[in-house]
Order: sequence, then C-alpha cells, then structure tokens
Amino acid sequence: METIYSEKHKLRDAQTELYGGQLVYPHERPSRAEYVLNRVKDSELGAVTSPEDFGMDPILAVHQPDFVSFLQTVWDEWKAAGMKGEAIPTTWPARRMVQKCPNFIDGKLGYYSLACETSISEGTWEAAYASAQVALTGAKRLNDGAKGVFSLCRPPGHHATTDLYGGFCFLNNAGIAAQETLNNGAKRVAIVDVDFHHGNGSQDMFYQRDDVLFISLHGDPMEAFPHFLGHADEKGEGAGEGFNFNYPLQPGTPFSAWREALADALNKVKEFGAEALIISLGVDTFENDPISFFKLASDDFITYGEDIAKLGLPTHFVMEGGYDVDEIGINTVNVLQGFEGG
Repeated sequence: METIYSEKHKLRDAQTELYGGQLVYPHERPSRAEYVLNRVKDSELGAVTSPEDFGMDPILAVHQPDFVSFLQTVWDEWKAAGMKGEAIPTTWPARRMVQKCPNFIDGKLGYYSLACETSISEGTWEAAYASAQVALTGAKRLNDGAKGVFSLCRPPGHHATTDLYGGFCFLNNAGIAAQETLNNGAKRVAIVDVDFHHGNGSQDMFYQRDDVLFISLHGDPMEAFPHFLGHADEKGEGAGEGFNFNYPLQPGTPFSAWREALADALNKVKEFGAEALIISLGVDTFENDPISFFKLASDDFITYGEDIAKLGLPTHFVMEGGYDVDEIGINTVNVLQGFEGG
C-alpha cells in the first residue's frame, strides 16, 4: 500500500497545550508522524511518496473562505499585536452573545475556535495546508484505481468544521478528501471515523447531505472530548436525515464490544451503497493511549483492518489521532496490513 507523506508536517511544532489546568508540551507533536513513518518503512508496507499540490479550491469546497483566510493570517496578526506566546483563545461567542467576528486577533481566535487546548504557532498554516494536500493526493490515487491508500496526515483534521478549528485540527482532511472523491465521479462516499474522539467536524460538514454517509465510533461525549456532539440520536438533518450514525461507547470498552459496533457501522456502509470508503484512522483507541479510555490491544488493529477489507471497497485511510507512544506506528500499520491481508 502506498503511503502519502509530507515533511512539512514538522512546521507544526507548537510548544504549548492547555491540559489538566497546565500548559504542557502538546500530545499532538511531530514525533507522532515519525513513529508511523518509521514503522511503514520497517514493515515494507509499500512506497512512500510526496503529495501533489491541488491548490486552494478543494479546501474552499468544504471550508468557509473567511475561516481559511483567518488560518492563513492568524499567526502574523497575533505577532503584530505584540503577543509573546503562542496563540490561544481566551473568550468565545457563547450562548446569548452576538455571533460577529471581532477585528482584534484575540477575539478572532475565540470566534473561529471550538476549544482552547490547541495553540497556534508559526508554521501551523503551512503544515495544515500540506496535510490537506496529502489527503487530496490519496483521493487521486483512489480515483486512479488503487484498492487502498494511506494518507499520513499531520496535523489531523476530523475535529475541524467548515469554520472552526480545535482538537489539534485546522483543516478537515477526511472531509476534503470525501468531497474530492465525489468531484472525481463517485456518487456516494462513506466516512467511518474510528478515532477515539468523535469526528464532530466531519459530522458537521455533511450533516445535511445524503451523498456522504458519516459514521463515528468514539468515547461517549458525556465523558470525552469534544463533549457537545456525538450522541446516538444525531441522525442528520434535511436531506441528510438518516445518513449520520454515532456509536458513543463507555469507559473501559473492550475490543469485543468495539468490534460489534464496527460491524454494525460497516453494514450501514454496505446498505448505503458507498462507492468509496474513507477511514478516519485514529489509533488512540489503544489501551495505553494517554488521553483515551478504550482497551484495544495491538493485535486488535490487525483484526479490524481485516474487517474493513471485507467490504471490498476502494479505501482511503486518513491519519487522525493516536498519541505519542511507541505503539502508534505499530497499531497504524497493523490496520493497514490487516486490510491488505483481508
């Protein structure tokens, strides 16, 4: 299986994350991608290639222009305002407040963010743009006939909505790839998000559409980030009603229960008649991941890769979460090898 990868992910090297009441070195760090890349090479999974550049149009097909413009200029505006640290929002247009974007950068940060753990630093836009191009190159490979392809995206994307960043995500790589797959001729595309955290950005992006089926298996939002989306009764709206499914799961969920949910999700993909499948591949479901509470062991990732393969669909794996433990590379490649052997 080909892996698409860009060295530009290293430009996203923030030094601060608000976690547990402290500013800490972020869980989402450059070494995440390096662990995965090294395992890809050591296991001889396949060729590692650089992305093509598809420009801004595919990004603007799913993200609001003002939001994208904000991401492009936020760091320069922050520095121009005399701020000394990394850009972290401190206020939001909460309930009963005016939903109007301020001129001052501190207000803009709150207007375009959904959480405050994700600081913005120099190089963030360049890395996010490159990550989107990685996903777009994967979509092209699928259109060219690949059975499976792996887009090693960093920063991740599934928490980014059409107009909000957060959860370490800036541009929604899976959503951008899904729209590009439709633009390449597919009529129906499914996104199955297996990251520990709910793919709130992807859900929001396609919630009123019937050409993209979105399904997420994740920690119950009553107990886990992003908290305010991802419940089982969220089924879609308008044309999208019946094309959104969530499987919120409890702390301590073992692989047996998680796999049952996946089986039901994959059956829904089959019933939908998807022509292509995008897997938002977060491996933070691992039992030793530092910020999750599921109990998957490394061998379980092989098994569910095999389960996904049984659908027989062209499948695009887009890297999401999975945090800085050695096994992130092992578990990611286990899924891909399970798929290839399934």
